[in-house]
Amino acid sequence: MAEQTQRPITIIAGPCAVESEEQLSSVAETIREAGLSWLRGGTFKPRTSPYSFQGLGDEGLSILSAIGKRFGLSTITEVVDVAHVEMIDKSVDCLQIGMRNMANYELLKAVGNATAKSGKHVLLKRGMAATISEWLAASEYLTTAGSTHVMLCERGIRTFETATRFTLDIAAVPIVHKLSILPVCVDVSHPAGQSDLVPALAKAAVAAGCDALMIEVHPDPPHALSDGPQQLTLSQFSQLVDELRTLAAALGRELR
Repeated sequence: MAEQTQRPITIIAGPCAVESEEQLSSVAETIREAGLSWLRGGTFKPRTSPYSFQGLGDEGLSILSAIGKRFGLSTITEVVDVAHVEMIDKSVDCLQIGMRNMANYELLKAVGNATAKSGKHVLLKRGMAATISEWLAASEYLTTAGSTHVMLCERGIRTFETATRFTLDIAAVPIVHKLSILPVCVDVSHPAGQSDLVPALAKAAVAAGCDALMIEVHPDPPHALSDGPQQLTLSQFSQLVDELRTLAAALGRELR
């Protein structure tokens, strides 16, 4: 394995949810212009309230796949049901297991089996109340099923603190690197809950040695159908990428 200072930092960016072809195209263009390669977008959205926007489903998945191909970007979306695994595996490059499903072991086994055959990537988010050992154990459902490209994602845990949406456990990055060979992504949007905190959390994650960052971006956050307050505008995202490049270079690393 290469030394940590030589590993590139992958930026996974895009809106919380795919809302339209126009919306996703504008984000994809910004990502490509920044010289990055991964586009995220929720298509099936597990939401706390049944009255919240649940995603476009099949239509959203088709839009994400088409936009990714059009702009030459790899794509990632969340899978929430065993019944969707095969369809999503065929449509995107990485299947995300969200924090609500970290302990859904039947889903983990199904995703592990599917990606063992397809060679697709898997991103496993930490549950909001999961310990690091529980998170690592969950990842083994994927790897023992044969999945060979698994990345863990720290996305904040629930504590008594209410100033942020969740508490980002930045120490999880070096701890997981000590305990596991799996790369670590940090979702900096969900723990922040507000866009002005995202740049600081992103820089902290890079300084802690993360392998990837997940950042939510939307062309018009005030009118987003989900999680608008934590999403960066296109110009804010571009500025942050420039700042992260400078920080990464100081650490002997680069963004991709």
